[in-house]
Amino acid sequence: MEVVQILHMNKGNGEASYAQNSKVQNKIFAIAKPILEKALLELLGSNRLMAMESMGIADLGCSSGPNTLLLISEIMDVIHAQLSSGQLHPSWSSMEFRVFLNDLFSNDFNTVFMTLPAFYNKLREDDRYRRLFGANPNLFISAVPGSFYGRLFARKSLHFVHSSSSLHWLSQVPPSLESKAGTALNKGKIYISKSSPQCVLDAYSLQFHEDFLMFLKSRAEEIVGGGRMVLSFMGRPTLDPTTEQSCYHWELLALALMSMVSDGLVEEEKVDSFNAPYYAPCAEELKSELQKDGSFIMDRLEAFEIDWDGGGDVVDDQANIVNGFDHDQMVAISGKRVAKTIRAVVESMIEAHFGIEIMDDLFQRYTELVTNHLSKRRTKYINLVISLIRRD
Repeated sequence: MEVVQILHMNKGNGEASYAQNSKVQNKIFAIAKPILEKALLELLGSNRLMAMESMGIADLGCSSGPNTLLLISEIMDVIHAQLSSGQLHPSWSSMEFRVFLNDLFSNDFNTVFMTLPAFYNKLREDDRYRRLFGANPNLFISAVPGSFYGRLFARKSLHFVHSSSSLHWLSQVPPSLESKAGTALNKGKIYISKSSPQCVLDAYSLQFHEDFLMFLKSRAEEIVGGGRMVLSFMGRPTLDPTTEQSCYHWELLALALMSMVSDGLVEEEKVDSFNAPYYAPCAEELKSELQKDGSFIMDRLEAFEIDWDGGGDVVDDQANIVNGFDHDQMVAISGKRVAKTIRAVVESMIEAHFGIEIMDDLFQRYTELVTNHLSKRRTKYINLVISLIRRD
């Protein structure tokens, strides 16, 4: 699977689009925001930027939709607050901000670009910003398409790097998921599961370690000494990669595909030959690669639980009625929301392998499986947030 060419969130603003189904990612950003703010404040107060005329900021894996410009808004709010309180030198009001939005080549950058005029106008019309920055906040936004598993920016051009809900995507499907005879090693599955052989677990782990090390080496070239990086992505709580928190949503999708195999709608070989380019690491794995690279100091590493549906209108286990709906209705609402979120994220890959004609049926089956699972227990995602400082 050529991940660079086909991996993208569902485009546009329709019912199945990522723009309409990215509440989980929004919640992840909100939870990580205090860590992001702390890293930014420490950078702003370090005197490293006082002699600079511009500040380089990169958002890696920006996607499209309402979450895309959240980082820029947050940075401008923090700088505004610091200027207003006198915590920043007045010269910061004339600082130029170079903001680079990065994602893969197939990302819906057109939708992002269409939102920029309204975003700029909002800043210009905001009395708070106009009082501090004048008619123009010196904000220059551009897109940089390409994989972040390699160099993207000029050497020492960045001061602050952010990535949210992206680094769990691998650069490629692990290449060693077939035997020497060409037999699929992860039959009936599309990701790590409890029944996957150890060689599959090892292949995924190796691919993540290689990718994350390449990511760190690339950013080390691009970030100035003392620069900051805040990364937030799906992970797991233990060394065991088969934990329910890290892989069960994939297990249910594999079950949906295999039900279509049973009904003669999908060839079993097609399922056996499909594997997701995804990996949810644990904290120990991140620390291992950081130590190998040696370019960054780990300032903070935390894990948070996230509801599969983003935490909206969730079922109250202590009551049968919530927000006017009974328990079963709330579970059904949550199941549909989870399935739509997953579809918005993975449909491009599924379609490229299986064809567009199975999508509606597949995700209807997936919705039923997710709903049934949620009726019994509410599994949560684990989100890892790590704050790093570039060594001098």
